[in-house]
Amino acid sequence: MADLMPDLTGQTFLVTGANTGIGKETVRGLAGRGARVVVAGRSAEKTRAAIREITADTGNADLDFLPLDLGDLASVRTAAETFLASGERLDVLVNNAGLAGKRGMSASGFELAFGTNHVGPFLFTELLRDRIVETGPGRIVNVASTGHYRAPGIDWKAVRRPSATRTAFDEYCVSKLANVLHARELGRRLEGTGVTTYSLHPGAIASDVWREVPFGLRQAMKLFLKSPQQGARTSLYCATSPDVGGVTGRYYDSEREKRPSKVVTDALAAELWARSEEWVAAGQRG
Repeated sequence: MADLMPDLTGQTFLVTGANTGIGKETVRGLAGRGARVVVAGRSAEKTRAAIREITADTGNADLDFLPLDLGDLASVRTAAETFLASGERLDVLVNNAGLAGKRGMSASGFELAFGTNHVGPFLFTELLRDRIVETGPGRIVNVASTGHYRAPGIDWKAVRRPSATRTAFDEYCVSKLANVLHARELGRRLEGTGVTTYSLHPGAIASDVWREVPFGLRQAMKLFLKSPQQGARTSLYCATSPDVGGVTGRYYDSEREKRPSKVVTDALAAELWARSEEWVAAGQRG
């Protein structure tokens, strides 16, 4: 994949959750092709260490850290304001950050996986999308999961309560369904702007998204998982490939378009969008 990527010199990418795993390898791939990359995440120490490693590996020093906690909408707003205040271009946003296997509530009052994996990225994307349109043509990429096929739909009450299942995997699958729906509706809304959207399954990856799973189970899982390098391939494909530059709102797996779950409909995507707008507006008033 890396050999097929175009030269990215002069383009700016923003990748969330990129100090480890798939996100880190996505940044490595982009930096290796000359891109400027803003790396957004919670841990300054881990992210700066990843940036140093990637700079040493690729020779590209045009990488910067942006503090961002997607579970906290105040942090999301601050991060977006910080980036926008820089005045720089934004060609591609990769919503990579994800959380799985941990139960609870987000700081902004949502089931933990749903708040971190959907509500935060939804707001972050909304705050940055005018800059992407201005820069254009651009792309917005949501890293989802094949787990979205397991979700029967979205229980609007459950996403405002703490995780109910023991492993929170069902809740994770709902959050990944939301990622697919978000990309679909956003693609529709951005038609004609030159900005296209994508959601994708990176593969079952041995990454830190599973960091909350008990150690023994996590080690057993890794025997059946792909490497983060393999996992980044479809993210890089959706973010850079000319092959998909003319399509929008679609779902991808193994660098190919794939039909998403039958639950993914225009009606549900529109309802999720409307509710998400209400949620983030209420958060601002609060």
